[in-house]
Amino acid sequence: MGKEQAVTREPLGVDLAIAGGGLTGLALAAALGRAGAELAVIEQAPLASLVEPEHDGRVTAVARGSQRFLASLGVWPAIAPDAEPILEILVGEAGSPLGVRYDHREVGREPLGWIVPNRTLRLALQTAVAELPAVTVLAPARIAALEPGPFAIRLGLEDGSAVEARLLAVCEGRLSPTRELLGIADRRFDYRELAIVCTLRHERPHHGRAVERFFPDGPFAVLPMPGRRSSIVWALEAGKAAAMRALDDRAFAAEVQERFGDLLGGIELEGQRFYFPLLLVEAERLVSERAALVGDAARGIHPIAGQGWNLALRDVAALAEVVEERLRLGLDPGDAAALERYAAWRRFDGLALVSICHGIERLFSNDIEPLRLLRNLGLALVERLPPAKRFFMRHAMGLLGELPRSMRG
Repeated sequence: MGKEQAVTREPLGVDLAIAGGGLTGLALAAALGRAGAELAVIEQAPLASLVEPEHDGRVTAVARGSQRFLASLGVWPAIAPDAEPILEILVGEAGSPLGVRYDHREVGREPLGWIVPNRTLRLALQTAVAELPAVTVLAPARIAALEPGPFAIRLGLEDGSAVEARLLAVCEGRLSPTRELLGIADRRFDYRELAIVCTLRHERPHHGRAVERFFPDGPFAVLPMPGRRSSIVWALEAGKAAAMRALDDRAFAAEVQERFGDLLGGIELEGQRFYFPLLLVEAERLVSERAALVGDAARGIHPIAGQGWNLALRDVAALAEVVEERLRLGLDPGDAAALERYAAWRRFDGLALVSICHGIERLFSNDIEPLRLLRNLGLALVERLPPAKRFFMRHAMGLLGELPRSMRG
């Protein structure tokens, strides 16, 4: 099958059902579909709508470990032409001469990561999944009810049909309705910020340099794209973001220029602007009976460090490895032992990044003088300690911790 299909009334029995056909769900489908597992992907929207240019103007920072995983799925050749290498990262506070410069040459020859448009990632993963006969895509379709049992979880869809799976992977994002159906509570923190995302054209080349500057009203990142183009991700207090939304393109570009300066020369907007509310969501647990939360459904973090999808892909790679091993040994991929293995594997990494990203955002989102001094001293200290810099770079590249085999290279 491997292609988007109309929902059928016949019950469908599979090894794994995936709730959500976005980037995370498709990556999991590609990983386990290649391994021969029988899968069903259940997505609320038509897949074609998810790759329309006006659907999502965001880009994703793909770390080195994540790139290895995408290469193992066979999709990196389709992604690479639109992937801009990150060769250098400058981090600092607006108005301060102090900061940290991360150079890829300090940790090897490979880039620190790549910036890839979300649309490119979706197209590559959709194409890969469409070629896998073990994957059935049900879209548009919604899970209306679910009933875990001793051997399978039964998913009742809104049209009256059903899917029975030995394991359910919930990949719907931070406001997942299926997580609610499972009865898994979550903790939330509203940053009261909007992320403004758009693409800029500029006079000077960026030379693979990414820049993140911290302002009291939110962080401002400039991320390299192919050619003389960059993506900006500007987290701004909701009231100020609304004022920016009211500006025409020329006035908005002038505001961006004032924040960023003339490092790239004159700038102008390319395409439309997108606005996304920023909300920290952390599920109280990663698993339930015959179900596992993956990616943002498990915890949705602030984009301040660009680690959201890299964290999600480590979930995907770990769950794929657990399920593949269980199936190869003739064991149940959705029993308590399999779920506990996944939860134990992914618990610390998730908790650590939630704390790090939330802590950085809180630390920099104010203008209190003692904290400003502390922040600048901290940045200056890291800059002067090469071992610390290399540690932070390797962590951001997704090369530390208990990595799944597909991310080790």
